[in-house]
Amino acid sequence: MDTGWLMWSSLFSLIGFASFVYGRRQRRGAPTLVGVALMVYPYFVSRLAPLIGIGIVLIVALVVGGRFEESL
Repeated sequence: MDTGWLMWSSLFSLIGFASFVYGRRQRRGAPTLVGVALMVYPYFVSRLAPLIGIGIVLIVALVVGGRFEESL
């Protein structure tokens, strides 16, 4: 197993777990759903470049979704 992949997948999973816990406590949908996605997707991606790309897209979705949800 590649150490870079392991490091990045752990980082994205940790961010996902924090987002999930925050979303559940605040009863907000966007952080909860994106948090679950960040925790789960590394199980299905085996290469480093897609892992980083998808993780960045999901973190951007977390920020944009949070701001969109605040404006409602």
